Amino acid sequence: MTATVRPGDTAPGQPAPPAEPTAPSSEPAAPSGTVARRPRRHPSLRIGGGISPRLYIAVAAGSFLLLFVLWVAITATGAVSHLFLPSPAEVVDRLWGLATDGTLWSDVSVSVGRIAVGFLLATALAIPLGVLIGTYSFWEAAVEPMVDFVRYMPVVGFIPLTIIWIGIDDTQKWAIIFIGTFFQEVLLVMDNVKRVPRDLVEIGYTLGERDRSILGRIILPSAAPGIWDTLRISLGWAWTWIVLAELVAAGSGLGYRITTAQRYFQTETIIGYLIVLGILGLATDQVMKFAGRRMFPWAER
Repeated sequence: MTATVRPGDTAPGQPAPPAEPTAPSSEPAAPSGTVARRPRRHPSLRIGGGISPRLYIAVAAGSFLLLFVLWVAITATGAVSHLFLPSPAEVVDRLWGLATDGTLWSDVSVSVGRIAVGFLLATALAIPLGVLIGTYSFWEAAVEPMVDFVRYMPVVGFIPLTIIWIGIDDTQKWAIIFIGTFFQEVLLVMDNVKRVPRDLVEIGYTLGERDRSILGRIILPSAAPGIWDTLRISLGWAWTWIVLAELVAAGSGLGYRITTAQRYFQTETIIGYLIVLGILGLATDQVMKFAGRRMFPWAER
């Protein structure tokens, strides 16, 4: 019986014909087992990424420089009247005049003193009370709703009451700053204490520690970095409340000078004193950040 050979088949005993060459691909073949990578971004542009201190300072300085250039451009073109937005040179000249005759330094010292007293009084009461209501549920039920109730009352509404109850001396200014910071600070300290892992407290009880020892050796060290940040934020609020505290019945201070300048359309004085307030607030904020990193190095880890 004879086998039929079809076209393309190889006859028995003959070598197979060579394969036809294929056209080369225009795209290079990716190595097997690899995944295409996205372009790498700087860590500061990624979620949770870090930034070096040098780059941080450079970016922050660039932001201030951009704002300053924008201010100069607006005033130089005359798009806005100098009555409403004076030029940087006019603001600097006004501040220089107030600094030369001693008015600026007197106002700064008076306002800083009022902020210091009101803030320290609020902190001295807010920290122990916040730790207490953050540690024990009974005291939280007894105090926290009342603090929340007062916290939502506008501070400006207490100005006439404090004048009637206290008078118009510095004590009334301390009271306004106290009211503006204390009730917020208590609740933030309570939250800092509540964030302490419950497992650490249970370990303390397991080792036979009492409440006082657990509070001093576990809760306070763990909550201390958060409490320090709370103080830093609360101090920022105190700087904003000083203008309101010196709004009525004041004869000196940064807030008093801003209110007086408003009556005579001295916008260069208003903007200059606002810049001074911003510089003082930013300086104290950065100092507290630096001190926090030194006092609580474990918080960074």
